[in-house]
Amino acid sequence: MQLLEVIKSLSNETRLNILTWLKDPFAHFPEEELSEYTPELGVCVSDIAKKAGMSVPTVSDYLKTMSASNILTATRKGQWTYYKRNEQSIQDLAMHIKNEL
Repeated sequence: MQLLEVIKSLSNETRLNILTWLKDPFAHFPEEELSEYTPELGVCVSDIAKKAGMSVPTVSDYLKTMSASNILTATRKGQWTYYKRNEQSIQDLAMHIKNEL
């Protein structure tokens, strides 16, 4: 784990919100507004951008940053990209903070 990269990827209120929203998508995204959501697939970038009140390109950049630090995983389906939390990586981060910092 590259701790500094992970922390940088989360050093933005919207990115932290996204991580929270993706923890329980049904609690944060109206079911009728989720595009083809399944727990295995994740939530579509456009749904996340709508919830954040931001443009798709901006949110897409945020998601790519979080994915590059391994906090999120991306799945491409056709022209759409879906994101979900990488729970193992998040648990590893929590243990690293608990044991090392």
